[in-house]
Parts: sequence; C-alpha cells; structure tokens
Amino acid sequence: MLIDRARILELIPHQGGMCLLDAVEAWDADHVRCSSRSHLDPANPLRRDGALSAVHCLEYGAQAMAVHGGLLGAAEGAPPKPGFLVAGRDLKLAVQRLDDITEPLLVEARRVLADGGNLIYTFSVHAGRRELASGRATVMTVENA
Repeated sequence: MLIDRARILELIPHQGGMCLLDAVEAWDADHVRCSSRSHLDPANPLRRDGALSAVHCLEYGAQAMAVHGGLLGAAEGAPPKPGFLVAGRDLKLAVQRLDDITEPLLVEARRVLADGGNLIYTFSVHAGRRELASGRATVMTVENA
C-alpha cells in the first residue's frame, strides 16, 4: 500500500520543501522503502550553488528513518516521537551529486537496534539498480518533547 506525501507530512517534523520524500512504497516492523524526486527540484533547500551534494543522502536516509518511526508509532496509536540524528557512520558515496540523477531515488532504511529511545538504522539510496550511497545512523528519540 503506497503512502503519499500528505501522510508523510503528518508523520515527520520536516515540512514544506524540507520534506524530501514523496511516498512510502513498502514498510514492515524493521524496514521502510521510500521514493523521491525532490533531488531534481531547483528549489530543494539543500542545494548550494545550484547543485545537490550526494552527502545529503544522509538526510534522505534520516527522513526515511523518521517516517518508519512515525509509521510504527501510528500502528500502536501513538503520536510521532521527536528524534535527533546523533551520529552518522560508514557513509559511502558512489556519486558526487544527486541533482544530475534523472531517475527517482529509492531510499531504504533498516532498523538494526532499538534500545529504548536509542535507534540504529542502516540506509541506502538507489537510482534504479545503482547504489548511490549507504551508511548507518543513530537516532535518539525524545519521550517528553
């Protein structure tokens, strides 16, 4: 079941142009797969000097993690929990820029650890079968924000 951008906006704190994801294509208890074409938008707020660096794949991955957390919470009837990206590790970039990739981005995040409010995910960003970036990120959720 496809989850559209309007629902994504209800699940994450990123609003307006800062919400980089267009849809959730699949998800389960440990994994989410999202799609996006925001890398092609000249108004993408992460662009600098007309270009969108591949380092921003970390933000695409972090937003997929936030969506996953929001979906899990909603499934339990709980509101989304605010969280902070506290670490990025093992970031591997296969390209320098995203704005010259013409295909939609597929952003996947897989939860590998959930210990209270501490979460670790691996993520990857693809264009078609081509992996553009991958890495690992740690998120800390805030219970009473």
